[in-house]
Amino acid sequence: MPEEDLVELKFRIYDGSDIGPFRYSPASTVAMVKERIVADWPKDKKIVPKGANDIKLINAGKVLENNKTVGQCRVPFGELPRGVITMHAVVQPSLAKAKTEKKVDEAPRKNICSCSIL
Repeated sequence: MPEEDLVELKFRIYDGSDIGPFRYSPASTVAMVKERIVADWPKDKKIVPKGANDIKLINAGKVLENNKTVGQCRVPFGELPRGVITMHAVVQPSLAKAKTEKKVDEAPRKNICSCSIL
């Protein structure tokens, strides 16, 4: 594949630091990109994704779907010649873990006050 066809992406994480830039084929899927992000995630960070499903990629205000390709996710104003496209990588833990933690947190709560409408 010619060098100029590759899309150069970097990923901004929660603390403002970046992962990348990396070059991807326009045919690469978002799921493949997420796998690479998980593999290259800095180990010294407090929040670390366990897998690709824990990461949400945001480009131009839109959450990217796993089955879309990198070429489909580019926005017209982001296509600068030899420009690096920055996407936000947000770690969102899986739903199963979040539900379990929520049940533990809600157990000790009790309704102390009540209202009466006259």
